Amino acid sequence: MSRQEFRVLGMSCGHCVQFVTEELEVLPGVESVTVDLPAEQVTVVSSRVLEPAAVRAAIEVAGYELAEAL
Repeated sequence: MSRQEFRVLGMSCGHCVQFVTEELEVLPGVESVTVDLPAEQVTVVSSRVLEPAAVRAAIEVAGYELAEAL
């Protein structure tokens, strides 16, 4: 089990949270996604460590920007 935290820039509302969550949930191995909107923090629990490029691509598809992993 892996727990990874990311900072995602540009989110401002519940729809943003929904878009980011939906894109991350389809990555292989992802079991849950939690978004802390005020902190711009996304926590992903998965069966394995996710590749940073895959996370970045999913967040960009949602329309946002991945900062550095926390």
